[in-house]
Amino acid sequence: MNTLFDKIWDKHVVQIVDDGPTQLYIDRLYCHEVTSPQAFDGMRARGLKCLRPDHIYCMPDHNTPTHDQDKPIADPVSRKQVDTLAKNAADFGLTHYGMLSPDNGIIHVVGPEKGLSLPGMTIVCGDSHTSTHGAMGAVAFGIGTSEVEMVMASQCILQQKPKSMRIKINGRLQQGVTAKDVALYLMSQLTTSGATGYFVEYAGEVVENLSMEGRLTLCNLSIEMGARGGFVAPDEVTFAYLKDKPFAPKGDAWDKAVAYWRTLKSGDDAVFDKELSFDAADIEPRITYGTNPGMGIGITESLPSEGDANFKKALEYMGFKAGEQLLGKAIDYVFLGACTNGRIEDFRAFASVVKGRKKAEGVVAWLVPGSWAVDKQIREEGLDRVLLEAGFEIRQPGCSACLAMNDDKVPAGKYCVSTSNRNFEGRQGPGARTILCSPLVAAAAAITGVITDPRTLL
Repeated sequence: MNTLFDKIWDKHVVQIVDDGPTQLYIDRLYCHEVTSPQAFDGMRARGLKCLRPDHIYCMPDHNTPTHDQDKPIADPVSRKQVDTLAKNAADFGLTHYGMLSPDNGIIHVVGPEKGLSLPGMTIVCGDSHTSTHGAMGAVAFGIGTSEVEMVMASQCILQQKPKSMRIKINGRLQQGVTAKDVALYLMSQLTTSGATGYFVEYAGEVVENLSMEGRLTLCNLSIEMGARGGFVAPDEVTFAYLKDKPFAPKGDAWDKAVAYWRTLKSGDDAVFDKELSFDAADIEPRITYGTNPGMGIGITESLPSEGDANFKKALEYMGFKAGEQLLGKAIDYVFLGACTNGRIEDFRAFASVVKGRKKAEGVVAWLVPGSWAVDKQIREEGLDRVLLEAGFEIRQPGCSACLAMNDDKVPAGKYCVSTSNRNFEGRQGPGARTILCSPLVAAAAAITGVITDPRTLL
């Protein structure tokens, strides 16, 4: 019996090249401002039009400022990239959600929330975190700029078929443990290269009981284990999330779609190239201590007492010592947001910890919704008032401090407790020191000013 990955992949095969790649049909291409300009230039140079313009959606997110979006972007490079995307989308007849559009946001947040990403699809974008959309039960993966051009021109891509891996997490998560903690735990177990060459299907009781937003977080971080992508088989949670989304099927088409989506699962006798199992009881709130997402510990644990040259280099960069605990370590910045944790559920979690408390003096906090739809829901639910009373402000949507491509940069040497996806050297700004965590851990740090176990505040 085929795996779910086989089912979706095989359904999209156009042809297989002998001793070469597979020509794969792509259902949805997302374009942002960073990786698309060269692809559009290539299309112009060859006098080509997009084959299926109705299957392509564009929006700026990496370079957008998270304040004063009604004014011209101050940084000339960012302004040019954002303006160029708008022009390219207009020239090629593509749907474009620009800044301040109610449909704008981080592309990996907007796709699922609008029902543009659906079960059984193949989805690509010139961005590694395209794996996020796998939470819908889709085969979604990042591609390079030349491949973006290939999809624009032909709605197909040449790809070698990855191997399949199933990761089961069984049991029940403890209080204060989130999907982000699960992902950080898996990365520490597999390392950042442990899933290289594989497409990962997440399964088990923990995954089945995750909300859609939790699954989006989990799949978002698949790439940080080296995987080509990660996904979850669609189920009742998926269908409830998609029901009445703007681009989801309606009426009879909905019923037919759900009937098909119910068939999208691996059979009981499906054979995977690799299978791994983990126990939820082993997972506590997590933090990273190094310069890749796999260098992490449980929040009550101590750092490893020894390691290789990379370990020593990472600790030197971070200003940490082998064997020490990070609980109680002072921090400077807190970032809630990114395509990893910029959804409404993440803001609810953050607000649940800070409610009735005050932001620690001296801590700079950037709370950045993943989309204008999330921003709207924050205000409808009154979370903005809870956050404001605790001393926090909500910024405008964008990738923000996930990466140093906009104004939200962490200064050199400063510690930032961050809900984003990468803690590489300089990722949040030259010399910035990033500690990855869940929204609950971020909230606990924001009100205490130090790394704090959120379970002591829940």
